[in-house]
Amino acid sequence: MFKNLWIWITGVALSILGFTSLENVSISQEVTSPSYQSPISIPYLRSINIDSDGISIEQKLVDGSNYERFLVSYLSEGNKIYALLTVPKGEKPEGGFQAIVFNHGYIPPKQYSTQSNYVSYVDYLARNGFIVLKIDFRGNGQSEGIASGSYFSSSYTKDAISALKSLQKFDKVNPEKIGFWGHSMSGNLVLRSMLVTNQVKAGVIWAGAVFSYEDFAKYRIQDNSYSPIQTQPGTVINDPNRDTSQNTSKLRENYQEIDFNNTYWSEVSLTKNIKYLEMPLQIHHAINDSVVNIGYSRDLAQILKENNKNFEFYEYNYGNHNIEGSSFNIAMDRTVKFFKDNLK
Repeated sequence: MFKNLWIWITGVALSILGFTSLENVSISQEVTSPSYQSPISIPYLRSINIDSDGISIEQKLVDGSNYERFLVSYLSEGNKIYALLTVPKGEKPEGGFQAIVFNHGYIPPKQYSTQSNYVSYVDYLARNGFIVLKIDFRGNGQSEGIASGSYFSSSYTKDAISALKSLQKFDKVNPEKIGFWGHSMSGNLVLRSMLVTNQVKAGVIWAGAVFSYEDFAKYRIQDNSYSPIQTQPGTVINDPNRDTSQNTSKLRENYQEIDFNNTYWSEVSLTKNIKYLEMPLQIHHAINDSVVNIGYSRDLAQILKENNKNFEFYEYNYGNHNIEGSSFNIAMDRTVKFFKDNLK
């Protein structure tokens, strides 16, 4: 009885922390062993090989203004991941086009749409000559697998790096000129990926969150679009990419007692592993963001500055979480220039 009660409490806590789906996911028993290897640990992710075959064209879509559009797929840990691919019209430049893996923010997974979400963002990048691969993380839209979020699971990071590997095999892409763009939840993913592999040649983060886990304790996250799914006692779930240790439960309820300098937090924290960041990073955040506190980006920028990293940080008075309105074109222009300058 007590075991089932613990499982139920842990499931609710994980759901509140922002995990996007608890369906068909396994919650492990409490992990107290010092030998526990977190699946979101930077040393662990750097030690494994993440790869994927090339992209498969599923369907030709209606063209954009100066680019073609396709529904495509690729494999990530055996899951079929769908994506929107844009390819500039005209002759391929010597060596191939510059390319961007586009990583979406949190949208309820069953409501996510390959073609309907982030249309203006993708169009802006595509019209400026980039190949864009907007990936649907596992469990989102029609993609296979379990939707598990980014902050406490390595699933989406593996999906993004697998997308990079697939793009490198696409004959119209220059494999040495691929960058990552990420919004909100995927700000965490972009930086994590850049700490894992230096094959991400440039990264851009819009309104990103959770870089140190101390910042999660400090700022939290308010996302009114997310309603946690309640689990029932005795639910049996299995997701090896999700960190289910006691540490993540403490972060929500008893963070004042956490030693963020211990081995566990030092290995999962992005900022404590910032030494691995070799490529340039650009950060955008609106001061009036009502979903993700701008403190996340300000704290990250301070760490980057202290460690002499190559980065740019832009604040906007208005634009809210999606950096909309008059701020949108300014932010997109800066994004385009940054990618063109650094994907050389």
